[in-house]
Amino acid sequence: MKSLVRIFLFLLVGGTIAGGLVWSFWPQPVNVEVATVTRNPLRVSVDEDGRTRIKERYVVAAPLAGHLLRIGFDPGDSVTRGETVLAMIEPNPPDILDVRTVAQAEAKVRAARAAWDRAQPLLDRAREQLDFAQRELERTQKLAKTNSATKRDVEHAEMLHRTGMHDYTAARHAQDIAQFELELAQAALVRVQPADPGPADDRRLPILAPITGQVLRLFQQSATVVRSGDRLLEVGDPADLEIEVDVLSNDAVRIKSGDRAFLEQWGGERPLPATVRRIEPSGFTKISALGVEEQRVNVILDLDDPPEQRRELGDAFRVEARIVIWEQDDVLQISTGALFRRGGQWAVFAVRGDRAELRTIEIGRRNSLAAQIVAGLEAGDEVILHPSDKVRDGVQVQRRDLNAP
Repeated sequence: MKSLVRIFLFLLVGGTIAGGLVWSFWPQPVNVEVATVTRNPLRVSVDEDGRTRIKERYVVAAPLAGHLLRIGFDPGDSVTRGETVLAMIEPNPPDILDVRTVAQAEAKVRAARAAWDRAQPLLDRAREQLDFAQRELERTQKLAKTNSATKRDVEHAEMLHRTGMHDYTAARHAQDIAQFELELAQAALVRVQPADPGPADDRRLPILAPITGQVLRLFQQSATVVRSGDRLLEVGDPADLEIEVDVLSNDAVRIKSGDRAFLEQWGGERPLPATVRRIEPSGFTKISALGVEEQRVNVILDLDDPPEQRRELGDAFRVEARIVIWEQDDVLQISTGALFRRGGQWAVFAVRGDRAELRTIEIGRRNSLAAQIVAGLEAGDEVILHPSDKVRDGVQVQRRDLNAP
């Protein structure tokens, strides 16, 4: 009887050990995280840091040599075009001026008049282009109400109208500056020509603000002797901003004028819409944070919102720009975390039942989060995200509970 008990115990222990060994070597399902192939909007963008800058800056320089009185402005002070006196210069006495000084003043008047003559037709052309863009926008909007024009046609007309407005504003600003420089050159010429002696204040040359805006920088504030052409201060309109974004040259070739963009991380609660106005034709070399030389190109964006909706944004502020180069509303897509390369092709591990199935697929457009599926998958299919080296074709898998601790 005792021998039977020993045999039974021996068999029980042996069976338990054998069962444990079999269980330990038996293939276990691989825990995986899965995602579903869906149809959703997809947007592909070029994402880079940018900075704001004032479109039109004006450096006020001394139009003639003389004694500069102290400038009583500080950066940030407001100025009004044609009213605010930015600086006052007492010219040198006419009897110590030579013929060359007078000739230079006369040449500046001729150059200023020529600049004004060039600015006027440019302003007229910009006004005509803006009027044409306005008529086209109104016509396209009317056609859209009767479904005779597509949404893209309306967006294109709106882009042309915005571009026309920006061009007209720039041309008008150039004409105002040319008028200011002509008036300043004429005033300087009067004061360097010999004249009957009179009160000292009569010969002082006031320099008025060329634009309405703010003082940005002071190059010279204390009273001193200046020469003709010396920089005094810089003025501009902080509400008239544009965005400068430097992108890789291989990204720049995919961007077109009129593309939409969004500005994020600028400090506000919502992204700011913008439009690509210009891709600069010349690139430059920049060293990345990793020490790699990169060829980059500046892309200039115009803000779509009026200044009163972005008062907090100022000059030389940092922003994150997303320039949209492609988008569709209904796109078959998966997370890029499921993609990997195999034999020179894109592949995924799909989940069929409780088994992993290797599939070769074709993808189209993609961004950092999702990729467009051209062939190989259908809506509703499940794919494994970030497959480990344990995942192979035909291996048993178990969906991971994402809510588990």
